[in-house]
Amino acid sequence: MIQIYHNSRCTKSRECLAFLEDSGKEYEVIKYLEDVPSFDELKSIIEKLEINPIELVRQKEKIWIENFKNTTMSDEAIIQAMIENPILIERPIVINGNKAVIARPLEKTNSIL
Repeated sequence: MIQIYHNSRCTKSRECLAFLEDSGKEYEVIKYLEDVPSFDELKSIIEKLEINPIELVRQKEKIWIENFKNTTMSDEAIIQAMIENPILIERPIVINGNKAVIARPLEKTNSIL
């Protein structure tokens, strides 16, 4: 089943959710700010995205700038920072099986549906 890691306060995330609704495909909404992924879950998502952990970080967030910017961090430490501060996770993330995309722009979602 398709999954969307969704933040209802984010315009892009709401647009992606509407896109999935219009697709007619079954999907599951994961409100990652409330249901924070575990270390292993987030690591798996990063692997499906085929990116480095830092590429999933919203580096303009105040939390990142004040606490982590210009520091040398291991991939594991970056993942842990996102778990402790899930607002740092880029969104929306759409997962379909072993494939995933950060749906920015929205059209990227088409590549995995």
